[in-house]
Amino acid sequence: MSRRDNSGTFQPFFKSGVGEYGEGDKFWGIRVPALRQIAKQNVATPLDEIVTLLYHDHHETRLLAVFMLVQIYEKNKKSPDIQQQVFDLYLIHSKQFNNWDLVDSSAHKICGPHLYNQKKVNQEIDKQDRSILYTYAKSDNLWQRRIAMMTTYYFIKRDDYQDAFALAKILLNDQHDLIHKIVGWMLREVGNRNLMAEREFLNQHYQVMPRTMLRYAIEKFDKPLRHQYLKGLI
Repeated sequence: MSRRDNSGTFQPFFKSGVGEYGEGDKFWGIRVPALRQIAKQNVATPLDEIVTLLYHDHHETRLLAVFMLVQIYEKNKKSPDIQQQVFDLYLIHSKQFNNWDLVDSSAHKICGPHLYNQKKVNQEIDKQDRSILYTYAKSDNLWQRRIAMMTTYYFIKRDDYQDAFALAKILLNDQHDLIHKIVGWMLREVGNRNLMAEREFLNQHYQVMPRTMLRYAIEKFDKPLRHQYLKGLI
């Protein structure tokens, strides 16, 4: 397949047409496994060079930068200063994570662990300040809103649901389909671990949820229960 053909294949998938959320994005046609391999081989790349890649006009080049940042963050667990630099860079350039795959490949792997980390102070647990997620959830920028919700995936996997529910409530009236999907997905992930917790949230809010959000959230429910939610019979 030629580069031109690959570009044409990727464009509809990432909504890069006129008026769509990825308008103007360009594609080389490079597959994700190849990008991941390149990232692993270039983990020593200076952060300022990675930032340059984040501003490239081709989608895969930005995705490569994302994979490199994740690699650097994960390989420096004993170097909190480096992890802090990566986290700070992520926030400063957050609007460059400007498609759903760039966010979904990184937010819960960088922002998630960074904001989850806790330390004991005088026998008390001092939680990281997660207020940036609430700022992002109220942002006019689509990608910052998705970053906020995707970050909670890391918390959810550790049975920490409070922020996922709080952010989902903020985003209930969001107008964008990509936010409907990510909120529904994260609620479903809560349900995979604690069905009672998810249902308690849904029972309070499902009647005002966008249909896509609700469908994503109840996807794993038994068919009769899905029917009840969809028909408003709960």
